[in-house]
Amino acid sequence: MPAAELPFSRKEYDRRLAKVRRAMEERDIDVLFVEDPSNMAWITGYDGWSFYVHQGVVVFHDADPIWWGRAQDVNGAVRTVWMADAHVAGYADHYVQSPVRHPMQDLAALLRDRGYAGKRIGLELENYYFSAKAFLVLKEELPQAELVDATALVNWQRAVKSDEEIAFMRRAGRIAEKIVDGIVERVEPGRPKNEVVAEILGDAVRGVGDAWGDYAAIVPLLPSGTDAAAPHLTWDNRPFVKGEATFFEIAGCYRRYHTPFCRTVFLGKPPQHILDAEKALAEGLEAGLEAARSGNTAGAVARALFGSLERAGIKKDSRCGYSIGISYPPDWGERTISFRTDDETVLEAGMTFHFMPGLWMDDWGLEITESILIRESGAAECFCDRPRKLFVKD
Repeated sequence: MPAAELPFSRKEYDRRLAKVRRAMEERDIDVLFVEDPSNMAWITGYDGWSFYVHQGVVVFHDADPIWWGRAQDVNGAVRTVWMADAHVAGYADHYVQSPVRHPMQDLAALLRDRGYAGKRIGLELENYYFSAKAFLVLKEELPQAELVDATALVNWQRAVKSDEEIAFMRRAGRIAEKIVDGIVERVEPGRPKNEVVAEILGDAVRGVGDAWGDYAAIVPLLPSGTDAAAPHLTWDNRPFVKGEATFFEIAGCYRRYHTPFCRTVFLGKPPQHILDAEKALAEGLEAGLEAARSGNTAGAVARALFGSLERAGIKKDSRCGYSIGISYPPDWGERTISFRTDDETVLEAGMTFHFMPGLWMDDWGLEITESILIRESGAAECFCDRPRKLFVKD
């Protein structure tokens, strides 16, 4: 039986499938194999921690998709996808991490049986979950097929969010606010970092009201002092100390939809260069939010931010934002649109981004960020409502 409690309406899934099929038609793709778990969930509703083995969704033009994966995960697919049970297929466990056989042999057999052995097959070649070995095995098993690069084909269909998706991201925003409130309350000199992270994870999972918290695609990031020059460090058991800034990069997550949110806490009296950077960053965020309007480009947002920072003597030319929505580890971005000067993608109402102008200097770092929604008119809306500042605790 199809899943009884889907996150979204069948009308919403039908809308998504129609968009994917149109994109396939535009690129003359006969059948599409999607292995990115975010895209799998977006198309079918599938939700399980099984992305460490080969799995995917096969999208046809004239039939419902097939969820394909490890046999022991079939029951999870039956319970979470909208398709009928006949559209769930599992491969035998002797394929799993075997040196003598590969799951793509089973997928190739499925495609041959359905008449696609000599067709144009779209694959997500630049993807965390699709390996070089998988491609080589498919190529060997389907020598008459044309294997074409369909990287991010589905990701781009996800860029403009539906009202149902935006509602999930608003719930994730409430969770992110709760997490940041707890951080500001609990961080103090002498408190071990791992203890604070335990509270962060607790707040994230408990959620807010009926918005329960899902696991985020990225663990909390919270480097302090000179370590804050590096943006992707996690935690240890060292205590917070006076005289250091710690930025906290977290996200609220509701039913796989992410609302990232970053704030920085300084214990003691901040030095003037950090206060100056705080002011410049807040002004740059305001400028970027004003530029983040329907009809403008992603590059315009980056240029607005960078111009404000340059006036304060701060040079930044790296990406300062990216599209967000549904996601699985190891990344909560959609891997499509970026806020950088050379991205001329036109912004549309319903697009959602993490506006992320982090500063990582030689021996210090500062993050003040917003997750935003592009509106029909006016400047972007922020999903979270907390002061856009450096939090200082004596």
